[in-house]
Formats: sequence, structure tokens, C-alpha cells
Amino acid sequence: MAQGFSLKDQLFNAEKVGYLAGLFDGPGFDGAGFEARVMQRLPELELKQRIDWIAACLMDSLPGELPQVAAAILRALPPPLDPTLSDDDFGDFIFAPLGEWVASAGIEHPDLALDVLAELTQRFSMEWAIRPFLNRWPDLVLARMRDWCDHDSYHVRRLVSEGTRPRLPWGAGIALPLDAALPLLDRLHADPTRYVTRSVANHLNDIAKKDPDLVLDRLSDWHAAARHSTSERQWITAHALRGLVKAGHPGAMAMLGYDPDAPVSAMLELPASARIGTDLTLSVELEGDAELPVLVDYIVFFQRPGGKVSAKVHKWKQARLTGGRLRLDKRHKLKGDASTFTLVPGPHRVEVQVNGRVRAMGVFELDA
Repeated sequence: MAQGFSLKDQLFNAEKVGYLAGLFDGPGFDGAGFEARVMQRLPELELKQRIDWIAACLMDSLPGELPQVAAAILRALPPPLDPTLSDDDFGDFIFAPLGEWVASAGIEHPDLALDVLAELTQRFSMEWAIRPFLNRWPDLVLARMRDWCDHDSYHVRRLVSEGTRPRLPWGAGIALPLDAALPLLDRLHADPTRYVTRSVANHLNDIAKKDPDLVLDRLSDWHAAARHSTSERQWITAHALRGLVKAGHPGAMAMLGYDPDAPVSAMLELPASARIGTDLTLSVELEGDAELPVLVDYIVFFQRPGGKVSAKVHKWKQARLTGGRLRLDKRHKLKGDASTFTLVPGPHRVEVQVNGRVRAMGVFELDA
């Protein structure tokens, strides 16, 4: 990212707005007026607000419902993202407002809207735009997604999994049952592109927050089917279970090859105090059976304003007890200028979790 420019300014700026206006330049579209109106408010808005605002301006500049405008949208699109790649990012954010426009102007024309979204998602992911259609026309959309599972473009295949995620970031809530998309994920979990399988794993991680057993059972079925390589199967399993691992779920630990009930002891060392803006030095000594596989995390219980406590799990190490022993050292940064989490002075607790079980704990005083 260019120095001095925020993410929202890099993704949505005058140049990007001008590019979008240029796509529709022609009779019936006032490109200059569209640009001027967008830029009146754009600088004051946050990232998601910029998407919504540009979409609102498009609604006024492209009057009519989707059947009157779909052809113009499709003609204006640049070539799809490179279909020969095996992984990619979303594409260009400037196309996100087009998806929001389709969701508004095309909600009563679902077949045509899904045709347009299938094209748009090959320029920028339409995972947010498709969710209103899932709520309004669930059976129709799921039927179309069954066809999309075999689409030539991995961007369209990814939309099947990502668009139906139960807890999609920034995405509107959907009323589908937790297991509604699992038959689709059955077809996508062995996709040849990591861009798709990462979405499948993220989808399962969402489900696991409410129904861990449903996820563990599905992963067991996929293991038995053996439709992908051992390494890829291990990767998708670990990524899908990452939330359960942080929570110390015994079934997730066992599926990953770690015995939650294995006899292992831990001794934690940490200083009596640390200052905001410095590093907290942690050391742990583990003892147990020789060559025992261990997954080690540590949990910091932070003081919050008003006397509350907030726990945050951090990864430490996946290893084996060589000769029955293992020593781990860690420096945890106590950032005083983090934009998302403000440190509060006072007593803090640290716990060491081995194979999902808390094996050691200690306390330190955080000073300003």
C-alpha cells in the first residue's frame, strides 16, 4: 500500500470512480455528473459506506430495474480475472458497488440477477451481493449454485461457498439452516484451487461456532472419501477447525492428531511485571511421553475498562516432545498504540494450553 494512503483511499478514489464512470460512458449516462456526485461525499465515508454510496449514485445514474440495464452492465465489464490461476484475491473493489446495485434493482428478477452476478464475481467477489437473493429466493439460488459448482471459473465456484457462509464478514445475515450448504461443500471441498477450498474451510469454521459435531462429522466423511491429497486434506481440516482448536475442543484436537488426555506437565515462567510498549517474555517447559505430539497455545487474560476481563488465544507451537521434553520461548508484544485493542494497566493472567487442556498459568502486572 502506498505510504500515506489508507486502504479506503487506495480502493476508492477519484481515479477509480472515473474508471467506473468510463465503463458506462455513452447515451443515457452522465459520467461527469456521476463522478461529481460520488466525490462530494466519498472522502468522509468509511470503506463499506463508500461501496453503498457509489451504489446509490449508480441507482440514480442507471435508472430502471435490472432488465433495462443488465445488457449495459455486461457490455461495460472488462475481461474476467485470469482463469488460469489457482488462487487470487477478490479482484478490484470498484466493482463491488455494481453488485450492491444488482441486489437492489434486481431482487424481483432473480434469474437475470444471478446471471449478472456470475459475470460480476469474475471481476470482484459478489459474496455480499448474493445474500439478499438467498433470503428472498433460497431454493432458486441454491439450485443455481449446484450448477455453479461445476463452473469453469473458480471465482464462480468460490461464490457458492463464500456467499452461503453463516457468519460472512460485512455480509447480511441469511436465514438458511446451518447445514443447507453442506451438499454444495461436499462438491467443492476437493476443488483444485486453494481460493475455493479456503472458502470451504472458512465456511466450516463458521458452522463450528454453533455445531462442532456437524463439522467434525463432515470432515470425517471427506477424509473417508479421500478425494484430495493427504497434504491438502490436512490443510483444510486444520483451517476448518482453527476456532475449535483455540477453544480446546477435544474432538478437534483428536482429529488433528493431538491427544487431549495425554499425560503432560508444563511449567510456565514469566516476569512479575511488564510495561505497555515492551515485550512480555514467556517460557514453558513441557514433560511427557517421548515423541508425544503437542499443540501449544497461550491465552492472555487482558484487563478491560470497567473491571472486565477479555481472553485472547495466541498460537505458540506444534511440535513433539523430543526425549519427553520440550522448551519453548516467546516474546509477546504489548502494543500500546494498537488501533483495535487498548491495553489497560493492572493484573493480567497467562494460561498455557497443551492439546486443548490448560496445563500451566501465571500472572504479571501490566504497568503504564
